[in-house]
This record gives sequence, structure tokens and C-alpha cells, in this order.
Amino acid sequence: MNKPGKIYLAGHTGLVGSALMRRLKDGGYSNIVTRNLQELNLTRQGEVEAFFQKEKPDYVFLAAAKVGGIYANNAYKADFIYQNMMIAANVIHTSYKYGVKKLLNLGSSCIYPRDAAQPLKEEYLLTGPLENTNDAYAIAKIAAIKLCRHYNEQYGTNFISVMPTNLYGPGDNFDFENSHVLPALVRRIYLGKLLMDGNFDAIRRNLDLYGRTDVFSKAAESEICTELEKHGIYKDKVVVWGSGKPYREFMYSDDLADACVFLMENHEAKDTGEIINIGTGKDLTIKELAELIRKIVDYRGELAFDASKPDGTPRKLLDVSRLHALGWKEKTGLEAGIGRVMREIGT
Repeated sequence: MNKPGKIYLAGHTGLVGSALMRRLKDGGYSNIVTRNLQELNLTRQGEVEAFFQKEKPDYVFLAAAKVGGIYANNAYKADFIYQNMMIAANVIHTSYKYGVKKLLNLGSSCIYPRDAAQPLKEEYLLTGPLENTNDAYAIAKIAAIKLCRHYNEQYGTNFISVMPTNLYGPGDNFDFENSHVLPALVRRIYLGKLLMDGNFDAIRRNLDLYGRTDVFSKAAESEICTELEKHGIYKDKVVVWGSGKPYREFMYSDDLADACVFLMENHEAKDTGEIINIGTGKDLTIKELAELIRKIVDYRGELAFDASKPDGTPRKLLDVSRLHALGWKEKTGLEAGIGRVMREIGT
């Protein structure tokens, strides 16, 4: 990428998109164009065509997607497969049509088979069945990968697909039902500590902030306790979904953004292959993660694991040797990153 070139950052308000915006600006890129959902619906081909015809971006970061945790992925499969397939098809095809020099497509580690050997190498794609709870999202992301590959082969485009591991960071989604595992655990355990300490004013602020309401600002303590219990938060324990046995890898979102810009600045699609993993190459169990968060939050209650809830894929550790060979490695350790997230939700 060159600094004066026009960059279209799709999905700039999300966890990944906002990290990319920070990284691009820090790197001296100022010609960045964005649109929110009200201004541009990426599932509508006509709107995407009109936008590209007007703006004619040189580079595209495709970070826009419908995302959610295990509950949302399993409960709203039609929405996840339709919206993500439409976004990918429209943005990738229109990027080719209007001569985009380079595109980076962001996928997900859930594209790999549920029972693939660990760590997950890029060549394991489509070698076995997917995890059922998020197969709709995964299929849409696989379709985007294949679009990039075949446009490169047929039309000579320079479209890179990257597969990030599980992400967390500034501006994460902390919703009780739709968040991913790390932000969900951070918020639940943090609220558990506040409840144990009797800090109902801080609980009220948190519930209203992340619920985008003011209904709890004057709620009685009994009402607060009832609300928290709906989400597995009690005075003496916090309930964690699943057995705690699955392994997960986590990466700070600003590290992902740095890796993406590194690839766009230094490498072509022919260097990265069909896909390239972006992760830390290190994982831990959900139980170990919950215990680490408990330590950081200084929560003294019980962590109770509800094995009746789905665990998802047993393990999905990415093999990042290809990325390391290209010259990039993450900078933020898990404990330091969780500490930063804690400071955000504790304000």
C-alpha cells in the first residue's frame, strides 16, 4: 500500500475494524473512507456498486460481518449465512470490477474442521465436517475465501484472506447473550465481584451502559440481584457456560490489526497462499481462562461450570508458522490484554 492511496475500511466500527482504523492512522494513512450500516448496506448489491463507482478505493479491508458467540451462531444460522455470504460476494466482486489494487478479507478460525489435528494448518481447510454450532458462519467465510482465490486465479487480482483466532480488545461486545467467551467471562466475573462487594452503584452503571438503557439507574438491590441471576451471577458464584474443558486461543485486536497492515504493506496473495492464519500459537482451557480472569479481577467467589450448555469445538489452536516465517509476531500477552479490557469495563 502507498500512503496517498484511498483505503475503504468495511466494518470500521466493530472490534476488528476499529483496531484497523487505529493502526492505519498510526501508520500515516489518512485517505480512509468508511460508511456505517445506515449509509451503506453491504448485503445490497446496488448500494455497494454505487459506493465503489463513486469512491473508487485503491485498497479494501473487508472486516464487515455479522458476528456473535456460540449462542447467537447456533440460534440465528439463517441470518449468519445469508448476511455474511452477501457481504463477501458484493464487496469482493465489486472490488474486482472497479480495479481495487489489493484486498484483505478477514475470516475466522471456525472455518477448520471440528476434529482436525492440532495445531490447525492452513491446508486443513475442507478436510472434514465443521462444528455444528457455527457451521453457517463458517460456510459463509469459506465462500469468501474461495471467492478471493478464484478471482485471483481467473482475473489476476491481489486478494488476501486471513484467518484470525479468537479476538478481544477495546470496544468489544459485552452483551450477555451475544458476546464471545472472553468478554462474556470478564463481564460476568467483574459483576460477580461487584455483587460480592455490595457495590450496587457500579453494577447499575454497568447494566445501563452495556444494555444501553437507564432502567437500572434507580432499581432496588433485589431487582439488581434478580437481573444478574438471569445471567448466572450470584452473590457467591458465577456460572460459566460449558464444561470448561475446551481449549481456546486468544489474540488482542490491535495485534491482529498490526498483522493485517503488515501483510498489506509487505506481501502479495502469492506469498500468503489461499489463506494465512493470524494468531499467537498458544492456547488454554476455558476453565484456565476463567481462573486467570478471576485472579485479575480479584474475585473470591466460586466458578460453577454448567456442562448442560454446549462446549463447541474441543480445540482450535492455529498453526502460525507461515505468518512467523513472513516476519510477524504478536506483541500483547493474554494477562496484559485482559487487564486492558478490565480497565475499559470498570470505568
